[in-house]
Order: sequence, then C-alpha cells, then structure tokens
Amino acid sequence: VDSWSAFYSGSALVRSMVNFAHLGGLVGGGGCAIAADRAVLRAWSRGTEGRRAHREAWHSAHGVVVAGLVLVMVSGVLLLGADLDAYVESTVFWFKMALVALLLGNGLLVLRAERRVERGDASGWLVLRRVSIASLILWFATTLAGVVLPNAY
Repeated sequence: VDSWSAFYSGSALVRSMVNFAHLGGLVGGGGCAIAADRAVLRAWSRGTEGRRAHREAWHSAHGVVVAGLVLVMVSGVLLLGADLDAYVESTVFWFKMALVALLLGNGLLVLRAERRVERGDASGWLVLRRVSIASLILWFATTLAGVVLPNAY
C-alpha cells in the first residue's frame, strides 16, 4: 500500500485517471440507474400501458449500471490505498461504505422486483416503485458522502 500511495501521490496523471474513473463510473452507472428509477416512477403513474412499455427498456440499463459500479469499486479501492490510514479512521468513509452496501443491496431488490413484474405478480410494480425511490435516495446520499469525504476525514 505504501508503494501505491507514493506512486499515486507522485503522479498528477495517475491521480487524474483514478479520480476520473471514479467519477466517470458514478456518472455513467449512477446516471443510468437514476434515469431507470425515474422511468419506473413515470411508468407507475401512466398505468398499465406505460408500465408495459417500460418493462422492455429496463434491461438495457443493467449492463451500464453494473459496469459503472465495477469502475467505481476498483477506483475506490485505489483511492483507499492512496491514503489508507486516513480513510480507515474516518467516520465519513465508513458511513459512505454503509451507503454503498445499502445501494448494492437495494440493487438486488430492484432485480427481484423486476422479476416479479415479469412473472405477472400484481404487487411487483408497487415493490419496484418503492425500491426505485430508495435507489434515487441512496445514489444521491452516496454521492454527497463522497463529496464530503475528502473534506472531512
């Protein structure tokens, strides 16, 4: 970790690339997830026809969201390694990690709710609406914690 920290600290290019990967994954994956969550909420208010049209579109979002999350996680580990001692001691860091865990868990609930809808389960849309609202809150809360983290640790 010390050699990575020294390499990271000594190279503006490496710092820029790692930070861009973290933010790029967040914008790509998180942005796609937020758009999909908003589409669920719009479809909910449009009744049966709106919901049917939305079902065909949500599958394309998953690949981008997962790719973005992988990029965020890999770059996050690199950022953690760049200043391990400070982050491990940071309450804000652990709060952000708890939000990330909740976000990942909620993502699994989104997938389960979508499967319920696909099976024709009448309560699937209600569950999907609720986990989409939770997803929106968690994406923004996690982003806020990420912004606070370098200023508060």
